[in-house]
Amino acid sequence: MTAHVARPALRLGRVEDGGGTAGAPRAGTGANLPQVMDGAPVAILVIDLEGRQVVHANAAAVELTGDSVRLPVDIDDWGDAAGLTDLGGRRMSSTRSPLSLVASGVPVAGEPVAVHDAARRGSGVTCVQRAAREGRLLWVTGFSLSGMADGVVPAGLAPGTNARALVVFLPLSGTEHADRRRLEILRDRAVLATDMSFSITDPQQDDNPLIWVNPSFSKLTGYGYEEVVGRNCRLLQGPNTDAAAVQRIREALRRREPVTEVLVNYRRDGTAFWNQVAISPVFDGDGDLVNFVGVQNDVTERVMVEQERRTALAEAEEARSQLRLLAEATTQMTGALHVTDACERLARSLVPQLADLCAVDLLERPGVGVPQRIAVAAREHADEARLRELGRLRNYHAGSGSDTGSVLAGEHPVLVPELPERGADRYPDDPSAAVVYDSLRLRSVMVVPVRARGRVLGALTLVTQHPYGRRYGSRDLHLATDIAGRAGLTVDNTRLYEVEHAAAVTLQRSLLPAVPEVDGVQVAARYLVGVDGNQVGGDWYDVLNLPDGALGLAVGDVVGHDLRAAAAMGQLRGVVRSYAWDGGPPGSVLDRCDQLVQGLEMAAMATAVYARIEPPDHTGERLLRYANAGHPAPLLLGPDGKLVRLDEHSSPMIGAVRNHGRPACPGRTEAALRCPPGSTLLLYTDGLTDVAGEDADERTELLERTLAAMPPGSDPETVVEQVLAACLPRRLRDDVALLAVRLDDLPGAFER
Repeated sequence: MTAHVARPALRLGRVEDGGGTAGAPRAGTGANLPQVMDGAPVAILVIDLEGRQVVHANAAAVELTGDSVRLPVDIDDWGDAAGLTDLGGRRMSSTRSPLSLVASGVPVAGEPVAVHDAARRGSGVTCVQRAAREGRLLWVTGFSLSGMADGVVPAGLAPGTNARALVVFLPLSGTEHADRRRLEILRDRAVLATDMSFSITDPQQDDNPLIWVNPSFSKLTGYGYEEVVGRNCRLLQGPNTDAAAVQRIREALRRREPVTEVLVNYRRDGTAFWNQVAISPVFDGDGDLVNFVGVQNDVTERVMVEQERRTALAEAEEARSQLRLLAEATTQMTGALHVTDACERLARSLVPQLADLCAVDLLERPGVGVPQRIAVAAREHADEARLRELGRLRNYHAGSGSDTGSVLAGEHPVLVPELPERGADRYPDDPSAAVVYDSLRLRSVMVVPVRARGRVLGALTLVTQHPYGRRYGSRDLHLATDIAGRAGLTVDNTRLYEVEHAAAVTLQRSLLPAVPEVDGVQVAARYLVGVDGNQVGGDWYDVLNLPDGALGLAVGDVVGHDLRAAAAMGQLRGVVRSYAWDGGPPGSVLDRCDQLVQGLEMAAMATAVYARIEPPDHTGERLLRYANAGHPAPLLLGPDGKLVRLDEHSSPMIGAVRNHGRPACPGRTEAALRCPPGSTLLLYTDGLTDVAGEDADERTELLERTLAAMPPGSDPETVVEQVLAACLPRRLRDDVALLAVRLDDLPGAFER
């Protein structure tokens, strides 16, 4: 309801500056007030919009403040002096009150406020209680009289007058009338909001029934006014209405608190919709609950869009999770060097992300026979032994008729979303397996083939467990099939690697010589394999007991780390042996090897050291002659503890310079020195010194310090063990060949 106030053409006098009570205006001020305002039976204020001050108050307005206010006065101070509050009992100055709105230039079509008798302030009775008891409610209307943006003065307003606003207070007397009036105000405001569904209930009646709904409520729900008034709003609930949300609403109403919930409700024709319900309590002047006001909105479209968004996000996150799992499983498998390791890595990567239990069974021959359970993994470690036992008891074989047997025989993957709870139902003819089945608490299972190059190599079994395991679906089966396919390629490649590896090991063992026994000489040799190779490479060592009584020693390294390098190493070792057997000097032996390697294209390049140790002379000393083709310098430890690096007369690698050793290119020269009895010679390959990320010179110095610190008389076995203990890299990436030779006294040497 809106109060309409006539706006006569007014000619207001100028307000004099200075004090004065509202009831006793300064001389000249009262005389200038228009008679229509001064004698009006309702309270009227004139507000200066610039200063937000009350500058005029008629007699009825003065009565509200009890002659206690001197004009001009701030609009909020005037409202406090008049005892104005909102219907909830809050002071006008602490709210966005109608007076504040008008003072801000905002018109107010009609708002209710409460007021109490100013003469009885301080009696201990709240203003709201008095207003309710005495029926002191006012209807406030306000609007601007001037203050146009272009400076034009409205008709009837004296030139030079400041921007003004008029406020009118209409009394609403009588308690019953006031309550009815409050309800009418709520109804009128609800009717104005035609796009929103409003309802009002009466909590004073049994079951808090609806006592009024606006047309939008009927449009939203399909229920007419007569069909709902007198009934509780729960008539909108149905089978899918959230009971928890209903309970929260019930609790809020019991506590007399506002509440907002979104839940499924039902229209009169039975169609469901998402309903946003906001309910607020309304209190009277004594603080007693009078009504509940409800606002309902159909938010079905908003909820559906949000649900679709959440579903899309969930699906995207699930897809990302599956991709991460797929990448992790692939990475784990590709790092394996043998089949068992690959299967164990696969099983561990899938638990618990995709399964609570995982088993990998492989056939010895594709498509036939009894599989071997290569790997198992479980969320709980104790279940791994049970899973192996179940595989042993069931004795799966290709084509057996079981889920695993059918997959091994090449049939489609198996998905069982819900397994029987009892083992007796799953394995009625196998009590032992049924007992193990019960102990594993199985819920859902997938069995997919591990396939590569069109052949079934085995089966991957994934299982979830009660009580928390999920129910597998088609999306899980697609992921498991993809993972099993990658596992099949890894297993097949690893098996091929193992075949190649076995051949490489056989070749390597056939190429490395047995160390011969030589009078007056102790020899120890080691060959270590780099972790990233096939346990075969191009490093080699050799010890030759030559026909003329001399001792030939060779250490070399063919560029490369594969079967081809190993084959080239074997050829080169044979060439060195052949030329050394002829008794040629070390430089000549390496030159002839270089020419043959380049002529026959046996290997790309290689490093090598060849040394020839002559028989002892009459003093017991031995003459050592050596030539070096790009290889790390050997070390000689004398019996006096002096260490000598044999780095003289170095020459290019074998195969590095075309036509080396021919007339157009001078051949390799050799160095010579005498070795007393008790000397130790150490030859090695660069796997000890050239380590990625470390300084080669520092590692060479470490090797030299380690050898120099050996106690006098150390045997070659002790030498190689201590050198490896001190100098072996943490991660051996390259092969290492190590040869230690100790020259002892030869009985009868001095008599020769």
